[in-house]
Amino acid sequence: MPQAKRSEFRFFHRLRVRWAEVDMQKIVFNAHYLMYFDTAITDYWRAMAMPYEEGMQLLAGDLYVVKATVEFHASARMDDQLDVALRCERIGRSSIAFRGAIFRGDEHLISGELVYVFANPETQTSLPVPDRLRNMLEGFEAGQDMVSVAVGDWQTLGAGASAIRKAVFVQEQRIPMELELDAADATAVHALATNRLGQVIGTGRLLQAQPGVAKIGRMAVHRTLRGSSVGRRLLLALMDAARERGDQQVMLHAQRSAVGFYDRLGFVAHGAPFEEAGIEHLEMVKAL
Repeated sequence: MPQAKRSEFRFFHRLRVRWAEVDMQKIVFNAHYLMYFDTAITDYWRAMAMPYEEGMQLLAGDLYVVKATVEFHASARMDDQLDVALRCERIGRSSIAFRGAIFRGDEHLISGELVYVFANPETQTSLPVPDRLRNMLEGFEAGQDMVSVAVGDWQTLGAGASAIRKAVFVQEQRIPMELELDAADATAVHALATNRLGQVIGTGRLLQAQPGVAKIGRMAVHRTLRGSSVGRRLLLALMDAARERGDQQVMLHAQRSAVGFYDRLGFVAHGAPFEEAGIEHLEMVKAL
């Protein structure tokens, strides 16, 4: 495989070489490079905004590795920061081939190829790559948007919003259903994020706290996509809706674990922490 340039790829997964991954000379064990590519593939699906397990169930199949090759150009060492690049290079009738490269800065250290076959999970027999998956991969590599955010009322978006909220708040965080769904949903403005497969991957809602002050709440993102751009896009869509109706300020009750997310988007903590539904929260505000 020829050596590559960073400009040939649009997807990168960053990692740092750990002590357990090197030998006595502090050079990475050869087998770990395949692990790096495998880890990067997981993030590749996240970059496409696709919760992998649920997505494959929707597509009635799964992907199985049938070929994995590694070519060595130079070694990575202890504490190196590496960028693992991946590109979907070709899609056949039932196979999908990814080209990989591992960089230290601009230096190309490792080349790789991973070939998967789309198959029936029960019989392991190959199946044609579904058009929806094919289009999703081709769209991602072409730089197309993988996420759609719709803003509307509960009648239009409620089914999808309630499903993701139940998954996040009721099932994950064990918030009682009677606290999660309330009468405010009927009058709120809702935002709903979906991916190219039509999977609901996030939601949030906008209320009127008082004249000129909007309140954002019920922000929920699929657990496998937290830390991606989905939450940010939902929040910005709701802020745009508040701005359009003339609000001058937006406030929200942030769970302690999410304070950093809102802080990075310009929200400022206001007041002392408090409990809501048994979870510690902090009020945060931002001028529009």
